[in-house]
Amino acid sequence: MATDDKNRATAAAILPLVGGAGNIDTIAHCMTRLRLSLRDRSLVREEELKALPAVMGVVDDDTYQIVLGPGTVARVTPEFEALVAEARTTEEPASPTPHAVTAEELAAQGAAIKDRQNARNATPVKLFLRRIANIFVPLIPALIGCGIVAGINGLLANLGWLPGIVPALTAIASGFMSLIAVFVGYNTAKEFGGTPILGGAVAAIIVFAGVQNVSAFGQKLAPGQGGVLGALGAALLAVYVEKQCRKWVPESLDVLVTPTLTVLVSGLVTIFGLMFVAGEVSTAIGDFANWLLANGGAGAGFVLGGLFLPLVMLGLHQALIPIHTTLIQQQGFTVLLPILAMAGAGQVGAAVAVYLRLPRNESIRKTIKSALPAGFLGVGEPLIYGVSLPLGRPFITACVGGAFGGGFIGLFNQLGDAVGSTAIGPSGWALFPLLKGDHGLGTTVAIYAAGLVAGYVVGFVATYFFGFSKQMLTELNEPQGAEGSGAAGIAAPETGAAGGPLVSPVQSR
Repeated sequence: MATDDKNRATAAAILPLVGGAGNIDTIAHCMTRLRLSLRDRSLVREEELKALPAVMGVVDDDTYQIVLGPGTVARVTPEFEALVAEARTTEEPASPTPHAVTAEELAAQGAAIKDRQNARNATPVKLFLRRIANIFVPLIPALIGCGIVAGINGLLANLGWLPGIVPALTAIASGFMSLIAVFVGYNTAKEFGGTPILGGAVAAIIVFAGVQNVSAFGQKLAPGQGGVLGALGAALLAVYVEKQCRKWVPESLDVLVTPTLTVLVSGLVTIFGLMFVAGEVSTAIGDFANWLLANGGAGAGFVLGGLFLPLVMLGLHQALIPIHTTLIQQQGFTVLLPILAMAGAGQVGAAVAVYLRLPRNESIRKTIKSALPAGFLGVGEPLIYGVSLPLGRPFITACVGGAFGGGFIGLFNQLGDAVGSTAIGPSGWALFPLLKGDHGLGTTVAIYAAGLVAGYVVGFVATYFFGFSKQMLTELNEPQGAEGSGAAGIAAPETGAAGGPLVSPVQSR
């Protein structure tokens, strides 16, 4: 089957299982997930959806997220959008095929939806962080592309090869980063309900070369001062000013007065306040990250690597995105990402141990076999949601593996061999093309590779010897029926701290 046909077939298979075109409000995607805003989530046939070969898992969050993996999601999404558009113009919104459910299943679904909703309503900080993530996630493809070009360019420059093309590659790699503040401003205004182009216009002040002629707080401003944090603040201010203007400016004058006042007021505050403040904060972030790893590298790396998976589960990792971007803008790479990427290595090692410890549970072993390749490439959702979290203990031992891998990378940072990434998004083996350090590419790659091995090994050993109780091994190694699923095999043994399952597992395929 041709690639386009395969992607369209995947989209066609997904559409009726999420309630049809009439159940979909918005469609978007990130690096690995198709993100849908659904009108009625009860119409989703989740078990059938998770059973599709192309689907690695699902996440029921503020949007309904279908994990398809990097590359695949970018190709399936346009096909899915086209099918939705066709369905809306040719027929009534689709309804799911009725299927029998028991009273117990309905009660369980209702309780789960209630628990999720209560959790969301109780955590406004998480909702705010999701909005911040929505600003930066669309920028990740450009960060990756420009980061890889920058790495190739650095290699060519160090080797003295193709000197004529090095300036051109420099321009290609640096152009986006020089204007990233504009994109952040645009996305910020869009996310918080303002006019996107006004947010971009105000943020553009930060990178305008002419600000060097302006003095604030007794010193000359520098183009780019404040970086992405300044752009974020400037655009938020622009949204506020614009909304206030709309309350009192007559409709007949709105098109002239509102954008003028928005740009003028927000621009003046940005120049004479935000740029300086954001510049000081950005500098402090960079200085603190360098100090932390220079003075407490192994310990800091151990803590960061060990806590990253729980941060992901709580949604708090999204707060790190602006920090990564600030470090990349300041130093050319973020020293935090390679350390945090070790959490994925611990996850992979733990999954291999689970595979070996459960020789008779074919449903779990099938899930692991299908998810491991993605895990090595840094896509951890299938292993997290399909294996370690529902089991409980292996999630903890995976964190232990990540801690040791992070501690290894942090130790070398402390010794003076900084290991960083020129972009955010990838991890695992996919991070190799984006690695950059202060002691040559060979040294940087070797340290990162050794950190991955440490994470794999410790995650495996910790899980193999401490990831299961005797009762768990007995129950999980019972032969599964022909119709058994991964969910049936792994949902029950252990629960989260609140007494309920930590997450719905990915059904084995």
